[in-house]
Amino acid sequence: MTIDTLEPHPLVRLLGKPSSDFTSEDLVQAVDQLKLSQVNLRYVGGDGRLKTLAFPVNSRDHLLEVLTRGERVDGSSVFAGTDTASSDVYIVPRHRTAFLNPFGERESLDILCSFYDESGKPLPHAREQIVRRAAEALTRETGMTLEAFGELEYYLVDEPERIYPVEEERGYQESGPFSKGQRVREQVLGHLCAMGVRLKYAHGEVGNILEDDRQLVQHEIELQPAPVEQAADNLVLAKWVVREVAHAHGVEATFAPLVSGEGAGNGLHIHSRLVRDGRSVIVDEDGLNDTGRELIAGYLSAASALTAFGNTVPTSYLRFSDGDESPEDICWGMRDRTGLVRVPLAWSGNILTDMVAHANPGGTGTIVEPATHPQTVELRLGDGSADVHLLLAGMAVAATRGLTDPDSLQLAERLSTADHEDFDQLPASCAESADALEAARGMFEADDVFPATLIDSLLTDLRDINERTLDEGTAEDGTTREELIRRHWHVG
Repeated sequence: MTIDTLEPHPLVRLLGKPSSDFTSEDLVQAVDQLKLSQVNLRYVGGDGRLKTLAFPVNSRDHLLEVLTRGERVDGSSVFAGTDTASSDVYIVPRHRTAFLNPFGERESLDILCSFYDESGKPLPHAREQIVRRAAEALTRETGMTLEAFGELEYYLVDEPERIYPVEEERGYQESGPFSKGQRVREQVLGHLCAMGVRLKYAHGEVGNILEDDRQLVQHEIELQPAPVEQAADNLVLAKWVVREVAHAHGVEATFAPLVSGEGAGNGLHIHSRLVRDGRSVIVDEDGLNDTGRELIAGYLSAASALTAFGNTVPTSYLRFSDGDESPEDICWGMRDRTGLVRVPLAWSGNILTDMVAHANPGGTGTIVEPATHPQTVELRLGDGSADVHLLLAGMAVAATRGLTDPDSLQLAERLSTADHEDFDQLPASCAESADALEAARGMFEADDVFPATLIDSLLTDLRDINERTLDEGTAEDGTTREELIRRHWHVG
């Protein structure tokens, strides 16, 4: 197979095959040729963060054993509520996820793992297994695959600069020297591409906040569509890389829903589309079709419950009420940034041809059409506190409901912003989010996608954090509000 000479993944170039075809023997070969001396097994814990188990390379046989068999870990230290008497679980490497880790004392081969119980079956409450079950259930019911990607927003926090100081709320796609943190952003871009995380672009976001002793400058990374299981992994990797690069530059990165008493917070908008045999099934020659509307109806019908996965801290709900473009109403619209679901602008053949010809008079270059139509549906619910695997799994469950419910098209019509109706609103607190999840838990527990014990744990956590917040005073009080923001500063 011929590998694209512009392929950014060094292991793909070295091995001459796509990452989906990687084997343990391939990875041993890569370690040997690159003279690596360490392998890191990675997994996503119950807190949604990336964990690490580091192995020295002792011999070829030892390396092959690690890359094939994986290791045992203490599940009770990874997942809350796990019985310590029977907590040993297996982590097994997924070879297709291997990448070169540019951080640490020495370059290493890193690989993401999946969890299995003592009998060798997928661990029910492991994050990657939940989103996999959700995706498989959708495909089984509909014959379609849900692809998704995130718009990951974050702030870089540093001392104020005297030269070209930031201008508040003027950061959108700003360039240097007015843009701060551009080098961090570009290094993140390069590392993620080399790890096999497909990206669309990165840019400065609106949020510029200037305070007496610090400046907070917002950035965004937008990824490329991938099956939901991979899309979740990509977001976890992206957050890890942002933090690593920022730390190396001596600045702080935060994905918090709110970062200040003023200015925009950090959202995590998720774009998605349905694909069958490589073709998008949510559009036809007239644009968004009935399948696309059924997908939207599924998201809207489950929206309140989805906040339990996508908005997990009290400042999430302050962001809903504060933000000019943060959604509150459960509705949707075409290119409407006030709705919970937005259908963004997409290119069509005739329009694109005319634009390219106008921009390039006399040009004769070929207009490349993407393999899959680029139209997506954007769910604008999540923020930086989201448990991304659970959010994407929840979206897959909601999509399945929308595609199989005979009333979906009627619901989509009723919840369109074009009708200007009064719409239901999203939960206003962690407690209300828990109530919504509890009311809808049967949908998420169907097909054994979400374990009942996990739903119980999420409900308890949301209600506990809400109770603690109420006990400490109202978030409308300025002092308490700032304390609340700082407490939930490093989320996700």
